[in-house]
Amino acid sequence: MQDVEQKQTTVNKDGTDSEVDLGSIPLVALNVTVRKKLGLYLNPKNTVAADWTAVAETMGFSYLEIKNYEASRNPIKAVLDDWAARNSDASVGKLVSILEEVERNDVVEDLQTLIDEDVRKYLQAQKKKAEPPVQVPEVDSCVPRTPERSGITVDDVPGGIPEMFDAFICYCQSDFEFVLEMIRELEQTEYNLKLCVFDRNVLPGSCVWTITSELIERRCKRMVVVISDEYLDSDACDFQTKFALSLCPGARSKRLIPVVYKSMKKPFPSILRFLTVCDYTRPCTQAWFWVRLAKALSLP
Repeated sequence: MQDVEQKQTTVNKDGTDSEVDLGSIPLVALNVTVRKKLGLYLNPKNTVAADWTAVAETMGFSYLEIKNYEASRNPIKAVLDDWAARNSDASVGKLVSILEEVERNDVVEDLQTLIDEDVRKYLQAQKKKAEPPVQVPEVDSCVPRTPERSGITVDDVPGGIPEMFDAFICYCQSDFEFVLEMIRELEQTEYNLKLCVFDRNVLPGSCVWTITSELIERRCKRMVVVISDEYLDSDACDFQTKFALSLCPGARSKRLIPVVYKSMKKPFPSILRFLTVCDYTRPCTQAWFWVRLAKALSLP
C-alpha cells in the first residue's frame, strides 16, 4: 500500500493554496455527497474493475464479514462505517491509497475536487472549534450566573458565555450508534448544526439532573428524543422528556422532536403521541428523513 504519510493534496483555503497531509484527516471529514458517490462507483458488481468487495478485502475484512455486507442496501457505506469504528487511524489518505491499490484511480480522480472541498471544510470547522465562541449573552435576570453554569460542557470558557446548542439529544446507551449517525448527518454536513450529546459534550463531576435541566432549558433550542424499547426503560430519558414537556405545554414552540429509528415491540410513549414523529423505519420516507429533521432543528 502506498505510504499515506507522503500523500498530500492541495486545498484552496481562503483564496490560498496549502498542502495537507490526507493521512492526518479522519474519515469523518468525508460528507454524505462523497460517500453516496462512492456507492455509485463501488456498490455495483463489476467484472472489469474492482468493486466494494475488493476494497473491503484490502481493508482487512474477512470472507464471512464481506458475505454479511452483501445483505446491506449500501455495502460500501457499511464497510466504511465499520472500518472507521474498528480503526482509530482510519483516514481519508488511507482510503485514497486503498482505492489506488485496487486500481480504482478513476474514482479518486473523479472525486478529488469533492474530497478537497470536504477536507477544507473539516479543517475550517476544527479551527472554528478551537476559537472562543462568539455568541449573544442570554438575557437572564432571575437566575444568577454561577461558575457551574458556565463550566459544564467541554467547550465552555471559564467565566465566559455558556456554550449554546441547536438541540439536546435524549437517548439511552443502547441507541448510541444511531446518535453517532445523527452527528455525522447533521453536524458534519451542509446543515452544520450543533448537537448536545451528553457523553460527548458534558464534563463529569456535577449532578446529572442539574446539568440536564440547565442544558435543556437554557442552552438548547430544541430536544430530539430517540424513541426505542430501551428508551421506555430509562429513568434519565423519562426525566429529560417530562422536563422538556413542562417547558412547552402543548408543544407550542415545537421544542420536542420524537425520532423512531428502529421497530418497537412496546407501545409508543403516550405523552408524546400528540407530537409529529420523524420516523426512520418507513422506507418510503427515509430519503427525506435527515432533511426534515435538519429543517425542524433549524427553525428560529
